[in-house]
Amino acid sequence: MRAVLGGAVAAGLVLAVAGCAADAATGGSVATKRTLVVGVKADQPGLGMADASGRGFSGFEVDLGAAIAHRVGAADVRYAAVTSENREALLNAHKVDLVLASYSITAERSTRVMFGGPYYVAHQDIMVRAGERRIGGVRDLAGRRMCEASGSVSTSRVVRGLGIDAVLVPRPSYSACVRGLLDGELDAVSTGDLVLAGFSARGRGAVRILNRPFTEEPYGVGLRKGDVDGCEAVNKAITRLYQDGTAPRLLRKWFGTSGLANLAFTVPEFQGCS
Repeated sequence: MRAVLGGAVAAGLVLAVAGCAADAATGGSVATKRTLVVGVKADQPGLGMADASGRGFSGFEVDLGAAIAHRVGAADVRYAAVTSENREALLNAHKVDLVLASYSITAERSTRVMFGGPYYVAHQDIMVRAGERRIGGVRDLAGRRMCEASGSVSTSRVVRGLGIDAVLVPRPSYSACVRGLLDGELDAVSTGDLVLAGFSARGRGAVRILNRPFTEEPYGVGLRKGDVDGCEAVNKAITRLYQDGTAPRLLRKWFGTSGLANLAFTVPEFQGCS
């Protein structure tokens, strides 16, 4: 298991499998709990990735989630794997306390959970195979096979938001999308650029990001609805982590070699705890 970046968190971090971690998540504000369970992705390199044993997690959101939890006041941080489909259900069932899982803040989602942050404002972009030259921007997705990852809102921004008639190919996750892209079953994957950057950094030149962003995706920290104290504590923690250089250092660590042109290193504008 890999320790979180030194200096950001206290020693003694516990990495736990989802079942054990879920036992620690209980009611009450995250601002008053000594143990916090952070929900992260298990299959998104650079953001949240489970190791071969399934017991340890690594990535920007794993590191940042631990740093936020400790800044909020937790002495013990544990992890549980979440997916785009079950993030809200696990949060509201008290299986996790915080969610950092490329969780875009939307008006619809905000009716079911509370969001701290955002801790990063990603921009939706497009990833293609390295040799692809037919697709140079979002308008070129018309008639192309684009992945539709289960539980994600990114596809709707292209097809319904921009009215582009892409051919949607459903896949259960973005890791499955990238496999389909590499296998030639898909022409493009479009979602937040940090998600794409993680796959690109691991892809060793097999894929590339177009660096032609066309929407914003503010990534928020999911909390249970009504936890205003917890949300405000999370926002203070995010501010300090940008001010002391922790967040920029983690962004460079995980995405500095990804080919993403416009990493942002300043604290985003928060959307309020309500």
